Amino acid sequence: MQNIPSVDLRDFLSDDPKRKQKFVNEIGSAFEDIGFVALKGHFLNDQLVDELYGEIRNFFALPLETKHSYEIPGIGGQRGYVSFGTEHAKGRKEGDLKEFWHFGQYVSEDSKYASEYPENVEVKELPRFNVVGKEAYQMLEKTGVYVLRALALHLGLDEFYFDQYAKDGNSILRPIHYPPITSEPANAIRAAAHGDINLITLLMGAQGKGLQVQNHNGEWIDAIAEQDELVINVGDMLSRHTNNKLKSTIHQVVNPPRELWGTSRYSIPFFMHPVSDMKLDCLENCIDAENPKKFEDITAGAYLYERLVDLGLIKK
Repeated sequence: MQNIPSVDLRDFLSDDPKRKQKFVNEIGSAFEDIGFVALKGHFLNDQLVDELYGEIRNFFALPLETKHSYEIPGIGGQRGYVSFGTEHAKGRKEGDLKEFWHFGQYVSEDSKYASEYPENVEVKELPRFNVVGKEAYQMLEKTGVYVLRALALHLGLDEFYFDQYAKDGNSILRPIHYPPITSEPANAIRAAAHGDINLITLLMGAQGKGLQVQNHNGEWIDAIAEQDELVINVGDMLSRHTNNKLKSTIHQVVNPPRELWGTSRYSIPFFMHPVSDMKLDCLENCIDAENPKKFEDITAGAYLYERLVDLGLIKK
């Protein structure tokens, strides 16, 4: 495969059973084959997208001292600002050439997960920043719920199987700024080759070259979405839960050609996580003689902790 397939969520949302099944088949096949799709028909509108990008550019343009005031110690970078070069891919020492922000889950006070999640961090210099971030978070989460429903049907599960785990899940919206490159990086790239931790990732900002996906032949292919599309991929948690039936694909963000070093890149992934007590044990109907169980049993919370240590966000 040399490019990622495109699917339309409106097929799944239609009242036509054939269109709904068409979406289930298309996204299921894509996630078994390369683990990525480009998705039309999501719940973000153009006005929200434009305003979100405006707020993000305004935040990353703030003085470094101001941004550092929103870096919260002791929470593994799970809320607020994470400074340039802090995160690195698993197995690498070089920090990625990026800085980013984290919006987290919005739970009600009576939720059993309320005490588990850090508070979202308010940016006092930008009164619309948090308002717009919350709205985008919730529209991406809504989109992700329907994608997971389609995947549940593809896996032979009840359509609403994932709903119980997605509600109040430990999901993260991460606006990323890849600053201009000012000198030849020694070994670092904007985001080194990695697989995502979570169930699925919904990515805004893949409209230009930079994001690359590794196909089954080990070749890197460009993942470029149309203006109205999100790129969605399988994360390691979902791959693990399905005994690798759905593929978590290695991907990277490469440095631009030298003539474009002076430009910033912005992208906004939504990492859809389940609640921490979800068991990621391999589903029984994904295990057979040809596909024996590949992974040990673990909860989502324990797996997330292990991976945050690997990324350098939590220091043991």
